[in-house]
Amino acid sequence: MSGHSKWSTIKRKKGAADAKRGQMFTRLTREIVIAVREGGGDPEGNFRLRIAIDRARAVNMPKDNIDRAVRRGTGEDKDGVVIEQITYEGYGPHGIAILVECLTENRNRTVSEVRHVLSRGGGALGEVGSVSWQFDHIAYFGIEGEGVIFDKVFELALEGGANDITQDEDGYIEIFAPVDAFKTISDQLKGANIEIDEAELRMVPKQEIALETEQTLKVMRLIEEIEDLDDVQSVYSNLAVSDEALAAMEEE
Repeated sequence: MSGHSKWSTIKRKKGAADAKRGQMFTRLTREIVIAVREGGGDPEGNFRLRIAIDRARAVNMPKDNIDRAVRRGTGEDKDGVVIEQITYEGYGPHGIAILVECLTENRNRTVSEVRHVLSRGGGALGEVGSVSWQFDHIAYFGIEGEGVIFDKVFELALEGGANDITQDEDGYIEIFAPVDAFKTISDQLKGANIEIDEAELRMVPKQEIALETEQTLKVMRLIEEIEDLDDVQSVYSNLAVSDEALAAMEEE
């Protein structure tokens, strides 16, 4: 998974422009609204909302925006917009499995856009269940290793129920855990004043598929194009991202 983490870092650096930030705010607003509607407006008792708010704060989303999104979710702010959560399944080039998580107020528009981008990129939209069986739903944490004692993180994460804790050659620490361990591990890390770079529930492939560099780049470009769609929240794949592909992508 380290290749995916490095790719995420590259994309975050590339996406620092105001336009990208505005798009991110829109996505996070929708995520907060859905989280509140599903589990209530108290982040202490609603870990999905807690994740969304933490992510919003991490990108400096204004507090007023966050509070307004929570009020939309509770119904205090009635704007008449109904947001749906939908996951689309399909394949990219060379048989790579792709999951696309969306939040939308217009299902027809969203599926049309996702289908169009997939088709143009050499992929195709699949039926429900066609690729989701190839993924596991997990809790994930990413921590910048500088100034952090790995053994301490390892101990805290393990006590919190983590399945795997790794550190790559650049010092980046990743924690993989069951979904129901998310709150415990988060509390453990925050209680020890360990700054969390990423914290989310995500889908991870049970087995990754390695392609040649040019083929990998083609799939990566397709995934980035899907991610740029307004209604898309997250995109997951079973593509193995090599160092060579990362280097080539960073140069683009």
